[in-house]
Amino acid sequence: MQTFIEILKSILFGIVEGVTEWLPISSTGHMIILDEFVKLNVREEFWNLFLVVIQLGAILAVVVLFWEKIWPFGLTANAGRPKRGRRDGEGSERGRSQEAADIIPLGGICIKTDILLLWIKIMIACLPAAVIGLLFDDWIDEHLYNFPCVAGALIFFGILFIIIEKRNEGKKPRVRSVARLDYLTVVLIGVFQVLAAVLPGTSRSGATIIGALLLGVARPVAAEFTFYLAIPVMFGASLLKVLKFIKAGLSFTGAEGVILFVGCLVAYVVSVFVIKFLMEYIKKHNFIPFGIYRIALGLLLFLYFFIKR
Repeated sequence: MQTFIEILKSILFGIVEGVTEWLPISSTGHMIILDEFVKLNVREEFWNLFLVVIQLGAILAVVVLFWEKIWPFGLTANAGRPKRGRRDGEGSERGRSQEAADIIPLGGICIKTDILLLWIKIMIACLPAAVIGLLFDDWIDEHLYNFPCVAGALIFFGILFIIIEKRNEGKKPRVRSVARLDYLTVVLIGVFQVLAAVLPGTSRSGATIIGALLLGVARPVAAEFTFYLAIPVMFGASLLKVLKFIKAGLSFTGAEGVILFVGCLVAYVVSVFVIKFLMEYIKKHNFIPFGIYRIALGLLLFLYFFIKR
């Protein structure tokens, strides 16, 4: 009976993770808040691991939804087909030529160079956060995972969202496709991602989207590139937590394994719907409502923190 109750709690955590991971409102901040009111009855070491590894479910949703855009390998037999939309002879010839220029044949398979370049940009953008995470992960866990830090980050970045969106009103974005992101831009987006690695409550997606908007990147492009950045960042963070867990001589109990699996599965299913919603939403709307939500939640957290004290 107790295990069943903990599984129900893990479903709730999975829902919160799936919703808040992709909306720029801080998944870690919401998980810390939820833990204040709905605590998993598990070891502290497992909870610290659960908080990070549950994100793998959310990441799987990105991999599934954007598979054709992020998988760089294909079959050589299918590589020479003309691109859609080219019906005339000359256009078809140009299509085949361009298609050939975008692949590197390797026997029966080929590498799509445009996707390969995308992954190079993704890894470059992830380097700053990876370095900070490896060096200061334990210190951040000990000193910054608390209500005041989360509330402050929610409010500060909520205000930034409103200011940046107001500043960008009427302006045409400089970058309107992921392929047009240059190396300097992705490095600077990566620097913004460091803020999320350091300050719980910042929101990884929120920090990178804010950085991208400041650099003149269109909202849909900022969101899509943020999804891609999450893949190596969250896989790396999860691997780091698991290795530390094992290094400490710990292992999962059967109940803990089920709790983690259920949380990840629910996070995956919810993430699929949330990602689709967000990509449609930002075609016609800005991020100001998320900024207002962040500010309101941050103020409520400060109020709760001082009352609790």
